[in-house]
Amino acid sequence: MARTPKAAVHRAAVTAQPTPATMITSVQRALRLLEAVAESPGTAPAKRLARTVGLPIGTTYHLLRTLTFEGYLQRLSDGSYALGDEVPRLLDAGEVQAARQRVRPALAALRDQARAPAYFATYEDGEIVVKAIQDSPRHPRIDMWVGFRDAAHATALGKSILASLGSEEVRDYLARHPLHQLTAHTITSPSLLLEALEQVRSSGLAIDDEEYLPGSVCLGTPVRARDGTTGAVALSFPRTRLRDLEELRGLVKGMAGRIARVYALTI
Repeated sequence: MARTPKAAVHRAAVTAQPTPATMITSVQRALRLLEAVAESPGTAPAKRLARTVGLPIGTTYHLLRTLTFEGYLQRLSDGSYALGDEVPRLLDAGEVQAARQRVRPALAALRDQARAPAYFATYEDGEIVVKAIQDSPRHPRIDMWVGFRDAAHATALGKSILASLGSEEVRDYLARHPLHQLTAHTITSPSLLLEALEQVRSSGLAIDDEEYLPGSVCLGTPVRARDGTTGAVALSFPRTRLRDLEELRGLVKGMAGRIARVYALTI
């Protein structure tokens, strides 16, 4: 038995039920056209699309032109239509968002195992951005008294990501981000920071020992995507817990591997 196109199913449902007053009909029609093009077994000319979704041909042409202009459809040389480049871009963005949501349970598990707040950050458009934090009343997050974009050099998250970048990207980042002195222990010399990044590359771990906040230590490790996207996972804890450093190293590295798998990344 032939499968009824999704667009036709929607058309029947709309016909059977009154459209709620809050719905925007033109948006619904555009979505039905997108579905009809996606489900078309071959070329999708405008007249066939109009019949499939039950629209006047004039309305169909207006919607097709709009969707083509926005990149969600493309008009082929024979006058028919196919999905445009914006559709896979939207799907890719949705997959990334879903992956980030799946990171949160992993961070929560790290928080509970380490008894410390857990963080995840990524490198996006030349900036290091904290994407997720899992803390609790018992294990509160660090007081981010300085914005992270101005303090990445003083954090394990930031150093983990910088150590994963190419030399040109690191130079570009440092040219745009002054190394502000946040505490007496903050690295403010570019050459010393580059040495610290080499140590991160060799050990796979970054440590912020009171560089961002007095009395606080942060331990992080890089997480790198197959497409070149770079991330990092980290813990923060009071300096009095340095005795637990070896245990925490193992937890951070192990969770970085788990997050890499959840996030479809490879370290």
